[in-house]
Amino acid sequence: MNITAFAQYAGVSKAAVSRYFNGGYLSAEKRAQIAAAVEATGYRPSMQAQMLRTRRTRQIGVIMPRLSSESCARMVEGISRVLDDQNYQLLLINTANDNTREVRALDTLRHDTVDGIILIATMFTPEHHAVLQSLHVPVVIVGQQYPGFSCVFHDDFGAAQAATAHMLQKGRRKPGYLGVTLLDKAVGLARREGFDSALRDAGLVPQPQRMSIAKFNMESGYHQADQLFGRAPGLDCLFCATDSIALGALQYCRSHSLRVPEDIMIAAVGDNRIGRVAYVPLTSAHLHYRTAGDKAARLLLDMLADPHAEPQMIKLDYELKCRASTGDDNSDENVWSL
Repeated sequence: MNITAFAQYAGVSKAAVSRYFNGGYLSAEKRAQIAAAVEATGYRPSMQAQMLRTRRTRQIGVIMPRLSSESCARMVEGISRVLDDQNYQLLLINTANDNTREVRALDTLRHDTVDGIILIATMFTPEHHAVLQSLHVPVVIVGQQYPGFSCVFHDDFGAAQAATAHMLQKGRRKPGYLGVTLLDKAVGLARREGFDSALRDAGLVPQPQRMSIAKFNMESGYHQADQLFGRAPGLDCLFCATDSIALGALQYCRSHSLRVPEDIMIAAVGDNRIGRVAYVPLTSAHLHYRTAGDKAARLLLDMLADPHAEPQMIKLDYELKCRASTGDDNSDENVWSL
């Protein structure tokens, strides 16, 4: 079915059909009329014809650090929901937490046919700076702050501070820390600073021997917990920068007969669903990952509509979810919600 036949079926003009699929203005009545016709016929316009007419590809590049990450998946879901409605296709690139691959992905998209880029970022190197400055399509950065670019990011400092303070307010006085590299300004640095701030507010001094750096996975969390507890015995609470690290630490405690929360409390940031159904449900600061993806996609659409729009910085809040790993009762919680 071509656009002429579809327009006749829908009872509207070809111009109205074009505006519908290109995100232009339509009355609510006509939009509903066309949407019903799309549902009935499955019609989609020719991508090639759209590219020739609008000089746009209707493709958005999305660069993500890990396909296996629930947080990344939730962000991509938010992005997809918005862009699908505007007839954009996603080109997903997984960088496996490799900075070199991330820079290469940006450079590839610089030369490829995409209308814009959403970068779910981890850290910025000089190579990142160089390629970002050379891009000629709109870019939105998610998860980090980068001057001169539109960004959607989380309150990583506040989330870490709240999760740590919750354990200290329950009387714990020997806190440990499992984080990630400080080169990651959000998950590494901001969450570490939030942890330190909670300690100082409680009259405690951060102690380097009670801290360890892990990678973004459960196995590393387990091994770094082993190193940390060997170096600093007697810890009575542990803050972990991510849920994956915390789940590894939780498994370490289980295999070494450390009772959670009686012997040691554990809290983290992220609130992935696997932590909610762990053998001891994990206290974690919920970050609104799907909302981040939604807002990033809408920012990008705004930039496509107005290439001269000023960069925006959108900071998202968190919600501390208190569960059994810190001695809290969450029996009435819907653990499957996002």
